[in-house]
Amino acid sequence: MTQRAGSFSDLISRLVTALVMAAVGLLAVWLGGLWFKAFVGLIVGVLIWELARMLGADQKRALTLGGFATVVFLFAGLLPVGLGLSLPLLFLVGFAGVAALEHHRTIYMPLAMLVMLAAFGLLVHRDTFGLTWMLWLVLVVVATDVLGYFAGRIFGGPKFWPRVSPKKTWSGTIAGWFGAGAVGAVFMGLTGAGFQVIGISVALSMASQMGDIAESAVKRKMGVKDSSNLLPGHGGVFDRFDGMLGAAMLLLIVESLTSFPPMPAL
Repeated sequence: MTQRAGSFSDLISRLVTALVMAAVGLLAVWLGGLWFKAFVGLIVGVLIWELARMLGADQKRALTLGGFATVVFLFAGLLPVGLGLSLPLLFLVGFAGVAALEHHRTIYMPLAMLVMLAAFGLLVHRDTFGLTWMLWLVLVVVATDVLGYFAGRIFGGPKFWPRVSPKKTWSGTIAGWFGAGAVGAVFMGLTGAGFQVIGISVALSMASQMGDIAESAVKRKMGVKDSSNLLPGHGGVFDRFDGMLGAAMLLLIVESLTSFPPMPAL
């Protein structure tokens, strides 16, 4: 009993921080437009700052890269995608790191580009498919994370990938898939989108977990526990948004190759 209670010792701080983050994030999602762009732009800047710091950059260089990422992201978000200018601007953040960082550039450059592209995919998704499908994406990632957390601590069992992420279990991983599938089933009923929404929800859950694992691998290599200490009970912003970035990246591909999600009615 003592061991089980200890495994939930961080629950209160995690819960309070999560509620604050959820309130701010959902408000930005609800408002959309420039408010959502500003919110995601701020998150992007913090993510790049944390990434640079994890890779050994000093505070000045990390802050410079983070500020540059926010400015570039907001500017790219105001440009029509069809102009072909947004993507080169986003990728500039990766190239800037090659000039600014002294070490681990081969890790920074692809990760920074993926962060920028996945975050930009969130803007495209919110603007194109509207509030309902943005909430679906958020709930898929949240269900994956929450059910994974509780199932892993309640049921335990074999570790998923102990060398990379010692706390993650197969029970938590699979529970996350079921949670995402349940979210998909609810939105299938709400939107009439068909059974495919369940399968895509589970795939996004898997992509979310892969984003989490990728960040864990970077932290493991660099010998750090959290991406920063900005969020009590959670670590850094990267520790909370890694799953969203993975899911957003896959969703951007899905939307490019298929007719899913269905366009909102005019």
